[in-house]
Amino acid sequence: MVGPIDDLEKCLAKLPGLGRRSAARAALALVREKERLLKPLVEALELAAGRVCCCSRCGSFTVADRDPCDVCTDASRDGTILCVVEEPADILSIEASGAFRGRYHALGGKLSPARHSGPEKLRFAELVDRVVREGVAEVLLAVSTDMDGDATAGYAAELLRGTGAKMTRLAFGLPADSGIAYSDPLTLRRAINGRMGF
Repeated sequence: MVGPIDDLEKCLAKLPGLGRRSAARAALALVREKERLLKPLVEALELAAGRVCCCSRCGSFTVADRDPCDVCTDASRDGTILCVVEEPADILSIEASGAFRGRYHALGGKLSPARHSGPEKLRFAELVDRVVREGVAEVLLAVSTDMDGDATAGYAAELLRGTGAKMTRLAFGLPADSGIAYSDPLTLRRAINGRMGF
């Protein structure tokens, strides 16, 4: 294949859900229909690269001129309950369930010795600071149910033990070894409504 098309295919193959064959088909479609597909994609990517950032308070996605994000500045949300998630995408999944009206805190990943992801690489210090500073009464640990997720939840609970905040975890309606981003809204709603102490 031609160099630029090959490079495009390799970049697309790095995206979640796109294997080598799907990336090759997508790359060919993009170069075949430059006006309809490629140019709008390039413009959208440039706009996202220039404007999208993480909220300075919760770590979710926002745009640079709306930081803190809309959820953090929404006065109708319950500031006494903080839902801790691994990634900003998890916030989008929980919001789609419509079952949670508190605030969020994205850690930026989970503890994982295999991936060399220790506590210093995640937003634990910011979490403790927020719980104390904002007077959070309940921390809902909405992390994956795999081994790394359990370790992350345990570590967060230990860090927050002296803050006086009640620790809860999503009910185990989520499949084992799965993440929030892969759950449907109904499963998330049931898991949030049936959360339990940690």
